[in-house]
Amino acid sequence: MNRFIVALAAGLAVSACGDGNPFDDANTEDPDDVESTIPEAITNDIDSISYDAENQVLIVRGQSLDDTPYEATYTRAAALDRNGYEAYTSQEGSLGRHHTAYVREIDGAQAAVVMAGAQFDRVFSGAYYERNGTYSAPDVTQEGGIVHYAGAYVGLVNGPGDGSDLNPVDPGTPADILPTQAAETTGQVFITADFADNVVNGTIYDRALPDYNAEVENINLGPSAIATDGSFEGTALVGSTTEVGSYGGIFSGEDASAVAGAIYVEGHMEAFSNEIEQGIFVLGKCGTPGDDAVCDQPLP
Repeated sequence: MNRFIVALAAGLAVSACGDGNPFDDANTEDPDDVESTIPEAITNDIDSISYDAENQVLIVRGQSLDDTPYEATYTRAAALDRNGYEAYTSQEGSLGRHHTAYVREIDGAQAAVVMAGAQFDRVFSGAYYERNGTYSAPDVTQEGGIVHYAGAYVGLVNGPGDGSDLNPVDPGTPADILPTQAAETTGQVFITADFADNVVNGTIYDRALPDYNAEVENINLGPSAIATDGSFEGTALVGSTTEVGSYGGIFSGEDASAVAGAIYVEGHMEAFSNEIEQGIFVLGKCGTPGDDAVCDQPLP
């Protein structure tokens, strides 16, 4: 068994969570811009994030030890992009912690995840999701009350990755003080939402750890209620009964054309131990332009 020997800096992360609302740029006068409460297990060490997709700027607030100011601007790192998710990184000096972030936006649905690679046997991490713009649920009086969402997933784990984005260090620098770069997880997501009964569930499948050349267990998103604002939160499971963490998300767009969400899970990989993972999904609805190929079925 491979061991991820580092742990989440839980005590510090909880103290940095604030009120569990990591949004900073929603329009409080517009009811469609939602600052829905995200579970603290998901926000963790993040206070807020600003993302400018057009100009490719990511600003992170609250993440411990990522830069001298409380507000840190991360650098675009296109070489680390995964399946439509943009990568950004931050590292202050050769011996400073290395932070990796992934972010994506579709039709007003937006999510981001950040993790600091292990150093001194601790990591810091957090994730968020939000809706910017309009939202309406599908008309349940007509066909279409049950809809599907599909696309890619990206996550970060508390084991060392390939280190390709780390700043250089002098030869002979003691290994005990070296920072590491968090490893990524990849996968696919399929979500079903019933807007008549206001229930959502799904799965994250085809999951892999590319840096370890390993396939890992699916994460199921247990049935959860959809709130009137289009938000939801529930339990993440391996199989049908083994609870491994939390997930949450929010729908966006006309007729709920997109969804964004995030997970926090731990102890969920049989081939590893002490593993912690945070990840995100931003998905378009099946039947909308640019939907995932899996949506093309004989009876859509």
